[in-house]
Amino acid sequence: METLRSRIPEHLVQTVKSSSSVDDLLSSSSSLLRFLVGLPQFHQAVSELADPDLGCCGKSQESSLDLKRSGNLCFRSRSFDDALRFYSKALRVARDNTLLASLFLNRANALHNLGLLEESLRDCHRALRIDPCYAKAWFRRGKLNTLLGNYKDAFRDITVSMSLDSSSAGKKQLQNELLAIPDFQNKQTSENTLCFAAADLPNVQSEVKLRCVSTKEKGRGMVSESDIEQASVIHVEEPFCVVISKSCRETHCHFCLNELPPDSVPCPSCSVPVYCSESCQIQSGGMLSTNEMDKNSIFHNLPDDIVDHIKGVTSAVRYYSETECLQEHQHECRGANWPAVLPSDAVLAGRVIMKLINQGETAMDLSNLHDKLDLSHSYSKMSPESKLELHLLSIVLIWCLNKSCCPDLSVCEASVSQTIILLSQIKVNSMAIVRMKSSGDSFKCIPAGNVSAKEPIQSLEQIRVGQALYKIGSLFNHSCKPNIHLYFLSRGLVMRTTEFVPVGCPLELSYGPEVGKWDCKDRIRFLEEEYFFNCRCRGCSQMNISDLVINGYCCVNTSCTGVVLDSSVAACESEKLNHFLAAAKSLDHHCLVSEKVYAGVSEVASSLLIKPSGSLHIKADKCLKCGSRCEVENSHVEVNKAWNHLRRVEELMNSGRANISVLSDCLRSIAVLRTFLHMYNKDIADAEDKVAQACYLAAEMKGAREHCEASIKILKRLYGDEHVVIGNELVKLASIQLASGDSSGAWETTKRLSQIFSKYYGSHAETLFSYLSCLKLEAAKAVNL
Repeated sequence: METLRSRIPEHLVQTVKSSSSVDDLLSSSSSLLRFLVGLPQFHQAVSELADPDLGCCGKSQESSLDLKRSGNLCFRSRSFDDALRFYSKALRVARDNTLLASLFLNRANALHNLGLLEESLRDCHRALRIDPCYAKAWFRRGKLNTLLGNYKDAFRDITVSMSLDSSSAGKKQLQNELLAIPDFQNKQTSENTLCFAAADLPNVQSEVKLRCVSTKEKGRGMVSESDIEQASVIHVEEPFCVVISKSCRETHCHFCLNELPPDSVPCPSCSVPVYCSESCQIQSGGMLSTNEMDKNSIFHNLPDDIVDHIKGVTSAVRYYSETECLQEHQHECRGANWPAVLPSDAVLAGRVIMKLINQGETAMDLSNLHDKLDLSHSYSKMSPESKLELHLLSIVLIWCLNKSCCPDLSVCEASVSQTIILLSQIKVNSMAIVRMKSSGDSFKCIPAGNVSAKEPIQSLEQIRVGQALYKIGSLFNHSCKPNIHLYFLSRGLVMRTTEFVPVGCPLELSYGPEVGKWDCKDRIRFLEEEYFFNCRCRGCSQMNISDLVINGYCCVNTSCTGVVLDSSVAACESEKLNHFLAAAKSLDHHCLVSEKVYAGVSEVASSLLIKPSGSLHIKADKCLKCGSRCEVENSHVEVNKAWNHLRRVEELMNSGRANISVLSDCLRSIAVLRTFLHMYNKDIADAEDKVAQACYLAAEMKGAREHCEASIKILKRLYGDEHVVIGNELVKLASIQLASGDSSGAWETTKRLSQIFSKYYGSHAETLFSYLSCLKLEAAKAVNL
């Protein structure tokens, strides 16, 4: 894209950048399109993106064989994890059915050796679906079913394998295997798990009534038409279109966005997507690798029940009958590079366009695309550079779609201008689909009193796994103090209230910034840059203790709990307070509201609660409680030195070199921070968290607990006691308490975090956080419940 950008004449660049509104798009799109169509470098670039013969995303038999050989070497040396990795890579690029079947069986053998029996069974099933006469696959399947207690299936599998084996020695071995299978007549036969079950979205409570309204300040938004209780599900929705994040292409299913199992399923037509199951593969638009041969003629010498068993195992018909095909990947599934190379916004836009075309909802020049989606956009507020980028990206995308999958799609100024609007809609309406991941590969509960050396404290991090458009979900406005929380079950959106919402009240979620996470000026700047509006939510228009102290400095008077602000924070808080004063109906009204809204402010900034005679100007470098002056610039220098030291200490911890000396360095750094920063400054909470980690790694469990609790204490002042962030931090505290033998403390902490998670996730808490049930169980065992 940058190469094409450099070829555009300056006068044309200025024409595009100066397109101030959507009314100018037809003209600017036409000019740029006409120039690029006559540019040889443009044709070369889009050919490399759109021509499957020039792409690197297709199948390659040679590469697959090389990877298979590497897997075989690893398997023979008993490096089963590496063998599994090579076989999975080989499956993504394999084209020939015979090779595919052998790779599935090889991977099944590796999975078997790793103790992953159900995953191995599924791969045997895939090999047999491709080659029903694969004797080794039937034998492996029989062995696995025996181990899993599926004796009836095991007997049938070995019987089929014996019918296909022509050697007398082989038949004798198989006969012995049959005799070794327990008497299945008196055993319960369990069903094989052949695919992952999709997560069911909950129902919205019948009493919940929502209405879309339009206001001058925020445009369209959703309000409640009835009183809604805390933790109520108010909205669920499947995405209109979704695309996986590039960083998660190797780790998560390209359809449901859940973490991939060891036996991931490749796309049969290109090498880009992988899926967690056949169900997800079909829904995404792929066809299963299968061989629907006449089983009756091949296995005519076997009893009818065995032939029926063969048909049941090797047929793919039931997958198609049970699964809806959304075809969202089908237009990308030809080996061209553009779906792998273009930004996620463009790939998502391509999916929106092709979905509407396939449904017959839009014309081939996309002239009614904007009306069909009915989403807001902020093209006119975008920077000139962003406008130029959208023009270029739209032309490239339309050209790629036309050349690679939709020759009837018109490449003209109308389709380009509509795609520009679509990309600007995606910019402000798409949602990031996230997953919460624990600190390790999987959560491991540590038995009470048993500290595993070098094992980090269990913690949670948010992973962005995808990007999606939810047409109704996009109508909910932002607040930095939201009253609803959203989460995802697979790719389905769920929204819950986090507090009681009275009738007529706006239902608002966070677009990222929240009170407690960033201060007011940083939230406002982010929302202006990313979403093009000036936030005036209750978090940004009413004073709160969090915005005052989150980046505040302490008073030079050690007995004073007041906060000192730097110039940028002071200016923002002055504007906020004066805006609130101007909006108040009367001074008495302001004082009444302040008693509720400014809870805790008197502890750190009592001077702000004094009745002002005019507009209020908060002075920087001055304590907001006692009025003492403080040299913030000098404090800032010392704080930076302490943080640089803490970062070096963190590197030592990450490399496994935590010891008493490292812990002492941490404690000195945090003492410096507490000397200059306000006691509720978020930097101190972050530093306390790092010290807790250092203590834990150094087996100083008492210190780990104390510093973790100190961090949580600060975060409660910033977020509030019931915020989900506090729940996440309590996970760390519970794991420390368990590891140090504090069973009753771990049990109480686990109950507390469960209450918080129930408020935000309801009954889905344990579904989303698999470790939660483990933590509860371990804590309950420890206190003999």
